[in-house]
Amino acid sequence: MVSRLNILKHDDQHGDTASGSREKAVQLAAGFAERATAHDRAGSFPFANFQELSDAGLLALTVPEALGGGGAGLREAADVVSIIARADPSTALVLSMHYIQHLIIARSPRWPAHLARRLAKETVDGLALINALRVEPDLGSPSRGGLPATTARRTETGWRLSGRKIYSTGSPILKWYAVWAKTDEPELRVGLFLVPAGLPGTRIVETWDHIGLRASGSHDVVFDDVVFPLDHEIDVRRPDQWGRPTRSRPARTTCSSPRSTMAWRVPHATGWCISSTAACRRISAHRWQPCRGCRKRSAASKRISPSTPD
Repeated sequence: MVSRLNILKHDDQHGDTASGSREKAVQLAAGFAERATAHDRAGSFPFANFQELSDAGLLALTVPEALGGGGAGLREAADVVSIIARADPSTALVLSMHYIQHLIIARSPRWPAHLARRLAKETVDGLALINALRVEPDLGSPSRGGLPATTARRTETGWRLSGRKIYSTGSPILKWYAVWAKTDEPELRVGLFLVPAGLPGTRIVETWDHIGLRASGSHDVVFDDVVFPLDHEIDVRRPDQWGRPTRSRPARTTCSSPRSTMAWRVPHATGWCISSTAACRRISAHRWQPCRGCRKRSAASKRISPSTPD
């Protein structure tokens, strides 16, 4: 897709556009902030926020210019998400994951061109969000290995998908799921399938009732023999063809600062980690450094932990 779409241009080549997207985000953020407390208290999803983002053209920010989108890179997208996060972190969480998926689509040579064009057009034309559904009750995150229980069976009429995904952020509004699943073929494969939301056999179980980010709609999505087209296979390979985490190439499962997070996970507008693990890092001047939250947690841990004998 990179050679065909040429989307990852430097943000400084789009100075005026970047300024415009930030100004739009600032204008919308005021209204988001007014509604954020009520949504967080009730755990209700902020549908109106995403309609306004769509009307302002911000949902298509990271869609390639060649396909009618904003053509923004990571820096501009992270700036917009950071502005929104200060007003409503839950909305920023969903938005950032949508941005990440479109950046991945444009960069990956494995995404089928007809699907990339379709998702881009729908995002440019209206309210069409996508997110990856990877985490499961038993497996957890697949980034550190293991096969998903979610299974896609190939039939003459299409793929048939069954399984359960948790932490499906944005599930009340998503139009597309990029689902991590294994096949039942004699030579098993595992990878991503593009599944339209709302198909028969799909249901959302409202399990998300946490202390923070309560309006993110990160519920469970259950698939019960859901049929979708055979050409919606995105990137499915033998398990041994997927790279495994190493010390030099850790799994991309940590949170990070707003500017670098768009390449990884969701931003925290203040630069603090969302997770409690000291493995969380941020990119600064092309070097890995612990973020503020990790440094403070590490210092606190040293103060309260007993010394370890040699």
